[in-house]
Amino acid sequence: MTSSKTKSPVPRGVTEAAEGQGRRSSAPRRRGRLTVRAWQVILLLVWFGLWHWTTSASVLDPVLSKTPEQSWNYLTTAAESGELWSNTKATMAAVLLAWVLAGIAGVIAGLALGLLPTTERILTPYLEAMNSMPRIALAPLFIVAFGIGLWAKVALASTLVFFIVMSGARAGVRSADAEWLRLSAVLGVNSFQLFTKIFVPVATPAIFASLRLGLIYSLLGVVGSELISAENGLGQLIANYSNIFQMEAVYAILILLALIAVILNQLMGAVEARLLSWQPPEER
Repeated sequence: MTSSKTKSPVPRGVTEAAEGQGRRSSAPRRRGRLTVRAWQVILLLVWFGLWHWTTSASVLDPVLSKTPEQSWNYLTTAAESGELWSNTKATMAAVLLAWVLAGIAGVIAGLALGLLPTTERILTPYLEAMNSMPRIALAPLFIVAFGIGLWAKVALASTLVFFIVMSGARAGVRSADAEWLRLSAVLGVNSFQLFTKIFVPVATPAIFASLRLGLIYSLLGVVGSELISAENGLGQLIANYSNIFQMEAVYAILILLALIAVILNQLMGAVEARLLSWQPPEER
């Protein structure tokens, strides 16, 4: 007769207790999220209410006093005519192109500077001088060089995104634990393994945080370039409608830009949480 060892099943009471504890721990988080969402909706309604009140009470100059209904009417009319979508598409194409190109360059430059401290010390004064330049002052230079098309907007936005991502990548490399580096040297880890197994994982959260911020600044840079001169884009619409004092259109486009920024930030946050799911929740 042969005897076989079988795994004893987990008692039902223990399983039910664990599931109940998980449900209890998740309930406060759900309530907290609902509370945050509720307050966000309340603040939005209060803001619209104040906007409507300042218009109806003639608090502002009549030229500036436009109701939310007037801005909504512009949005619906511009959406039906295609003006809104074509210009939003032009703006977002420049935003994404500048973010991708400058993001890649910023990550490479930041990692290189973090790994080459002597080179970093040599280049830091020049990088700081370039980063301190007011970007809006460079817009005419880019317009002369690239014209009023896509690439002038991409160039201006890239100057913002590049330094943000470079600083994040460099700071991420610097955050590597000195004990890990000493232990790696003792274990005989080569340079490639050190880079892929220590520096890249350590720097990844900082890189994603800088890319998330860089996406918003890419939007700001593109719209700023469009405000000065461009063939199309939401910034150009703002400039055109401001010149003819059609402020309800200006307010509507500004709200649209704010909504786009929120959506981009939420999307990047979701991607970041997904790709960095290997980290403990408190570090994400």
